[in-house]
Amino acid sequence: MYSDNHRARKRFGQNFLHDPLIIQRIVDVIKPQKTDHIIEIGPGKGALTKPILNCVARLEAIEIDQDLIVALSENQRHDNRLLIHQADVLKFRFDSLQHNDLRIVGNLPYNISTPVLFHLLTYRDCIKDMMLMLQKEVAERISASSGSKQYGRLSIMLQYYFDVDLMFVIKPEAFTPSPKVDSALVRLTPLHHPRYELLDHDSLKVIVKAAFSQRRKTIRNALKKHIATVTIERIGINAESRAENLNIADFVKLANCYHQLQTNMLSN
Repeated sequence: MYSDNHRARKRFGQNFLHDPLIIQRIVDVIKPQKTDHIIEIGPGKGALTKPILNCVARLEAIEIDQDLIVALSENQRHDNRLLIHQADVLKFRFDSLQHNDLRIVGNLPYNISTPVLFHLLTYRDCIKDMMLMLQKEVAERISASSGSKQYGRLSIMLQYYFDVDLMFVIKPEAFTPSPKVDSALVRLTPLHHPRYELLDHDSLKVIVKAAFSQRRKTIRNALKKHIATVTIERIGINAESRAENLNIADFVKLANCYHQLQTNMLSN
Protein backbone atom coordinates (compact mmCIF):
# COMPACT_ATOMS: atom_id res chain seq x y z
CA MET A 1 0.00 0.00 0.00
CA TYR A 2 2.97 2.31 0.48
CA SER A 3 4.40 4.67 -2.12
CA ASP A 4 8.00 4.64 -0.86
CA ASN A 5 9.34 6.93 -3.56
CA HIS A 6 7.17 9.84 -2.48
CA ARG A 7 8.98 12.60 -0.59
CA ALA A 8 7.05 14.32 2.17
CA ARG A 9 6.04 17.83 1.17
CA LYS A 10 6.41 20.57 3.74
CA ARG A 11 3.67 22.70 2.24
CA PHE A 12 1.18 19.90 2.92
CA GLY A 13 2.60 19.22 6.40
CA GLN A 14 3.22 15.57 5.51
CA ASN A 15 4.47 13.12 8.14
CA PHE A 16 3.68 9.54 7.15
CA LEU A 17 2.73 6.98 9.78
CA HIS A 18 4.71 3.75 9.35
CA ASP A 19 4.95 1.94 12.72
CA PRO A 20 2.90 -1.30 12.36
CA LEU A 21 2.24 -1.56 16.11
CA ILE A 22 0.86 1.99 16.28
CA ILE A 23 -1.17 1.43 13.10
CA GLN A 24 -2.77 -1.68 14.60
CA ARG A 25 -3.37 0.09 17.90
CA ILE A 26 -5.21 2.91 16.10
CA VAL A 27 -7.32 0.46 14.09
CA ASP A 28 -8.19 -1.36 17.32
CA VAL A 29 -9.44 1.92 18.79
CA ILE A 30 -11.43 2.78 15.64
CA LYS A 31 -13.02 -0.70 15.51
CA PRO A 32 -14.18 -0.29 11.89
CA GLN A 33 -17.36 -2.19 11.04
CA LYS A 34 -18.56 -3.32 7.62
CA THR A 35 -21.46 -0.85 7.50
CA ASP A 36 -19.48 2.18 8.75
CA HIS A 37 -19.26 5.34 6.65
CA ILE A 38 -15.59 6.10 7.26
CA ILE A 39 -13.91 9.18 5.81
CA GLU A 40 -10.12 9.28 6.03
CA ILE A 41 -8.50 12.71 5.98
CA GLY A 42 -5.06 12.65 4.39
CA PRO A 43 -4.53 8.94 3.70
CA GLY A 44 -0.96 9.72 2.64
CA LYS A 45 0.80 6.48 1.73
CA GLY A 46 -2.12 4.38 2.94
CA ALA A 47 -0.83 3.16 6.30
CA LEU A 48 -4.32 3.21 7.83
CA THR A 49 -6.22 2.91 4.57
CA LYS A 50 -5.49 -0.77 3.90
CA PRO A 51 -6.29 -2.16 7.37
CA ILE A 52 -9.51 -0.12 7.47
CA LEU A 53 -10.45 -1.33 3.96
CA ASN A 54 -10.07 -4.90 5.21
CA CYS A 55 -13.01 -4.24 7.57
CA VAL A 56 -15.46 -2.04 5.65
CA ALA A 57 -17.62 -2.24 2.54
CA ARG A 58 -16.53 1.24 1.41
CA LEU A 59 -13.98 3.84 2.43
CA GLU A 60 -13.78 7.43 1.23
CA ALA A 61 -10.62 9.48 1.54
CA ILE A 62 -9.77 13.16 1.13
CA GLU A 63 -6.29 13.84 -0.24
CA ILE A 64 -4.85 17.04 -1.72
CA ASP A 65 -1.60 15.59 -3.11
CA GLN A 66 -2.16 14.35 -6.67
CA ASP A 67 0.95 12.14 -6.62
CA LEU A 68 -0.29 10.28 -3.56
CA ILE A 69 -3.71 9.86 -5.12
CA VAL A 70 -2.13 8.26 -8.19
CA ALA A 71 -0.11 5.87 -6.02
CA LEU A 72 -3.07 4.94 -3.81
CA SER A 73 -5.32 4.45 -6.83
CA GLU A 74 -2.70 2.26 -8.52
CA ASN A 75 -2.27 0.12 -5.40
CA GLN A 76 -6.03 -0.33 -5.11
CA ARG A 77 -6.87 -0.52 -8.82
CA HIS A 78 -8.64 -3.85 -8.37
CA ASP A 79 -10.63 -2.68 -5.33
CA ASN A 80 -13.60 -0.42 -5.97
CA ARG A 81 -14.32 0.00 -2.27
CA LEU A 82 -11.94 2.99 -2.06
CA LEU A 83 -13.13 6.38 -3.32
CA ILE A 84 -10.61 9.23 -3.18
CA HIS A 85 -11.68 12.87 -3.30
CA GLN A 86 -8.92 15.19 -4.47
CA ALA A 87 -9.64 18.21 -2.31
CA ASP A 88 -8.42 20.62 0.32
CA VAL A 89 -10.05 19.35 3.52
CA LEU A 90 -10.58 22.97 4.65
CA LYS A 91 -12.91 23.46 1.68
CA PHE A 92 -14.52 20.04 1.65
CA ARG A 93 -18.26 19.88 2.32
CA PHE A 94 -18.80 16.82 4.51
CA ASP A 95 -22.57 17.23 4.18
CA SER A 96 -22.20 16.51 0.45
CA LEU A 97 -21.55 12.87 1.37
CA GLN A 98 -25.23 12.62 2.35
CA HIS A 99 -24.76 10.59 5.53
CA ASN A 100 -25.44 11.67 9.08
CA ASP A 101 -23.24 9.04 10.72
CA LEU A 102 -19.78 9.79 9.32
CA ARG A 103 -16.78 8.37 11.12
CA ILE A 104 -13.84 10.69 10.51
CA VAL A 105 -10.29 9.34 10.88
CA GLY A 106 -6.95 10.79 9.94
CA ASN A 107 -3.53 12.19 10.66
CA LEU A 108 -4.07 15.95 10.55
CA PRO A 109 -1.16 18.08 9.29
CA TYR A 110 0.22 20.07 12.21
CA ASN A 111 0.18 23.33 10.24
CA ILE A 112 -3.60 23.29 9.71
CA SER A 113 -4.92 21.07 12.52
CA THR A 114 -6.75 23.84 14.40
CA PRO A 115 -8.51 25.24 11.29
CA VAL A 116 -9.48 21.67 10.30
CA LEU A 117 -10.98 21.06 13.74
CA PHE A 118 -13.08 24.23 13.50
CA HIS A 119 -14.10 23.26 9.97
CA LEU A 120 -15.21 19.80 11.16
CA LEU A 121 -17.11 21.44 14.00
CA THR A 122 -19.46 23.04 11.46
CA TYR A 123 -20.42 19.55 10.23
CA ARG A 124 -21.00 18.08 13.70
CA ASP A 125 -24.61 17.15 12.85
CA CYS A 126 -23.50 14.57 10.29
CA ILE A 127 -20.60 13.12 12.32
CA LYS A 128 -20.84 9.98 14.46
CA ASP A 129 -17.31 10.22 15.84
CA MET A 130 -13.77 11.30 14.99
CA MET A 131 -10.42 9.59 15.62
CA LEU A 132 -7.68 12.07 14.84
CA MET A 133 -3.92 12.12 15.19
CA LEU A 134 -2.82 15.57 16.30
CA GLN A 135 0.19 17.30 17.71
CA LYS A 136 0.20 16.37 21.42
CA GLU A 137 0.04 20.04 22.40
CA VAL A 138 -3.17 20.51 20.37
CA ALA A 139 -4.64 17.33 21.86
CA GLU A 140 -3.93 18.66 25.35
CA ARG A 141 -5.59 21.97 24.47
CA ILE A 142 -8.71 20.20 23.23
CA SER A 143 -9.02 18.11 26.39
CA ALA A 144 -7.90 20.80 28.90
CA SER A 145 -9.96 21.79 31.94
CA SER A 146 -10.54 25.33 33.18
CA GLY A 147 -7.70 26.71 35.26
CA SER A 148 -4.94 25.11 33.19
CA LYS A 149 -2.56 26.89 30.83
CA GLN A 150 -3.73 24.73 27.92
CA TYR A 151 -7.38 25.70 28.43
CA GLY A 152 -8.66 28.09 25.79
CA ARG A 153 -10.86 28.71 22.77
CA LEU A 154 -10.31 25.26 21.26
CA SER A 155 -11.12 23.54 24.57
CA ILE A 156 -14.44 25.32 25.01
CA MET A 157 -15.71 25.22 21.43
CA LEU A 158 -15.02 21.49 21.05
CA GLN A 159 -15.98 20.37 24.55
CA TYR A 160 -19.35 22.09 24.30
CA TYR A 161 -20.27 19.85 21.36
CA PHE A 162 -18.12 16.74 21.89
CA ASP A 163 -16.94 14.28 24.49
CA VAL A 164 -13.14 14.44 24.20
CA ASP A 165 -10.85 11.51 25.02
CA LEU A 166 -7.07 11.64 24.65
CA MET A 167 -6.43 7.99 23.83
CA PHE A 168 -2.63 7.66 23.74
CA VAL A 169 0.59 9.45 22.86
CA ILE A 170 2.48 8.61 19.65
CA LYS A 171 6.24 9.17 19.54
CA PRO A 172 7.93 10.93 16.60
CA GLU A 173 9.66 7.71 15.49
CA ALA A 174 6.30 6.33 14.34
CA PHE A 175 6.36 8.80 11.43
CA THR A 176 8.52 9.51 8.40
CA PRO A 177 9.90 12.12 8.47
CA SER A 178 9.87 12.23 12.27
CA PRO A 179 8.27 15.41 13.62
CA LYS A 180 10.07 17.26 16.40
CA VAL A 181 7.22 16.76 18.87
CA ASP A 182 4.97 14.00 20.16
CA SER A 183 1.57 13.31 18.63
CA ALA A 184 -1.59 11.92 20.22
CA LEU A 185 -4.70 10.08 19.12
CA VAL A 186 -7.88 11.87 20.18
CA ARG A 187 -11.45 10.59 20.04
CA LEU A 188 -14.24 13.15 19.68
CA THR A 189 -17.84 11.97 20.05
CA PRO A 190 -20.67 14.44 19.41
CA LEU A 191 -23.01 15.00 22.32
CA HIS A 192 -26.62 14.26 21.37
CA HIS A 193 -27.76 16.68 24.05
CA PRO A 194 -25.25 19.41 25.01
CA ARG A 195 -24.77 19.82 28.74
CA TYR A 196 -25.96 23.44 28.70
CA GLU A 197 -28.58 25.23 26.61
CA LEU A 198 -26.95 27.57 24.11
CA LEU A 199 -29.13 30.08 22.26
CA ASP A 200 -26.74 30.86 19.43
CA HIS A 201 -23.53 29.20 18.24
CA ASP A 202 -22.08 32.37 16.69
CA SER A 203 -22.51 34.26 19.97
CA LEU A 204 -20.42 31.62 21.75
CA LYS A 205 -17.72 32.00 19.07
CA VAL A 206 -17.67 35.78 19.54
CA ILE A 207 -17.51 35.69 23.34
CA VAL A 208 -14.88 32.94 23.58
CA LYS A 209 -12.67 34.59 20.97
CA ALA A 210 -12.89 37.98 22.72
CA ALA A 211 -12.31 36.48 26.16
CA PHE A 212 -9.09 34.73 25.13
CA SER A 213 -7.77 37.42 22.78
CA GLN A 214 -5.60 38.68 25.65
CA ARG A 215 -5.42 36.05 28.35
CA ARG A 216 -4.06 38.38 31.01
CA LYS A 217 -7.10 40.63 30.85
CA THR A 218 -10.03 40.20 33.20
CA ILE A 219 -13.38 39.27 31.70
CA ARG A 220 -14.57 42.79 32.50
CA ASN A 221 -11.90 44.28 30.24
CA ALA A 222 -11.88 41.56 27.59
CA LEU A 223 -15.65 41.77 27.05
CA LYS A 224 -16.22 45.49 27.64
CA LYS A 225 -17.24 45.99 23.99
CA HIS A 226 -19.75 43.17 24.26
CA ILE A 227 -21.28 43.03 27.75
CA ALA A 228 -21.30 45.66 30.53
CA THR A 229 -19.60 44.73 33.80
CA VAL A 230 -22.83 45.11 35.78
CA THR A 231 -24.53 42.65 33.43
CA ILE A 232 -21.70 40.12 33.78
CA GLU A 233 -22.04 40.30 37.56
CA ARG A 234 -25.83 40.05 37.33
CA ILE A 235 -25.64 36.62 35.66
CA GLY A 236 -23.44 35.35 38.49
CA ILE A 237 -19.96 35.67 37.00
CA ASN A 238 -17.09 37.47 38.71
CA ALA A 239 -16.06 40.15 36.21
CA GLU A 240 -12.55 40.21 37.69
CA SER A 241 -11.97 36.57 36.68
CA ARG A 242 -9.72 35.73 33.76
CA ALA A 243 -11.00 33.64 30.86
CA GLU A 244 -8.98 30.57 31.82
CA ASN A 245 -10.76 30.41 35.20
CA LEU A 246 -14.29 30.27 33.74
CA ASN A 247 -15.88 26.94 32.90
CA ILE A 248 -17.96 26.06 29.86
CA ALA A 249 -21.23 26.77 31.70
CA ASP A 250 -19.97 30.31 32.41
CA PHE A 251 -19.18 30.90 28.73
CA VAL A 252 -22.61 29.63 27.71
CA LYS A 253 -24.18 32.11 30.17
CA LEU A 254 -22.11 34.94 28.70
CA ALA A 255 -22.93 33.90 25.13
CA ASN A 256 -26.66 33.71 25.88
CA CYS A 257 -26.52 37.10 27.55
CA TYR A 258 -24.70 38.61 24.58
CA HIS A 259 -27.17 37.04 22.14
CA GLN A 260 -30.13 38.50 24.06
CA LEU A 261 -28.49 41.94 24.12
CA GLN A 262 -27.93 41.78 20.37
CA THR A 263 -31.49 40.61 19.76
CA ASN A 264 -32.90 43.45 21.88
CA MET A 265 -30.80 46.01 20.01
CA LEU A 266 -32.09 44.78 16.65
CA SER A 267 -35.72 44.80 17.80
CA ASN A 268 -35.57 48.40 19.13
